[in-house]
Amino acid sequence: MGAAEALIQTALVGEAVDAGPALVFVADEEMQYVAVNQCACDTLGYSREELLRLHVTDVARGRTSSTEYDEMLARGSRTGVSTLTTKDGRELTFEYRATQTRVAGLLLFVAIGFVADR
Repeated sequence: MGAAEALIQTALVGEAVDAGPALVFVADEEMQYVAVNQCACDTLGYSREELLRLHVTDVARGRTSSTEYDEMLARGSRTGVSTLTTKDGRELTFEYRATQTRVAGLLLFVAIGFVADR
């Protein structure tokens, strides 16, 4: 695949994921969100800029959220159910699969899932 095709592929996948039906969150090792898709923003009631100022535990506020994130850091992946808190305070059940990846040398964690309460 040439450079042009790779760029087109990346752009198409990015647009499809941004507009897709799943919530997508990308966080760094410090639990800071570095990317989110539009579905995550719409579901939680935040703008993209607002979500990118938050940490995982600002949205996944359950008692075990920090422990679950630490487990994902140690294992490299995690599948589970978490409770997400929306901007207006509602709680939603989030079923997800998360895994680590490296992009441009940065260790990132990608969580993709669906909200059962929607």
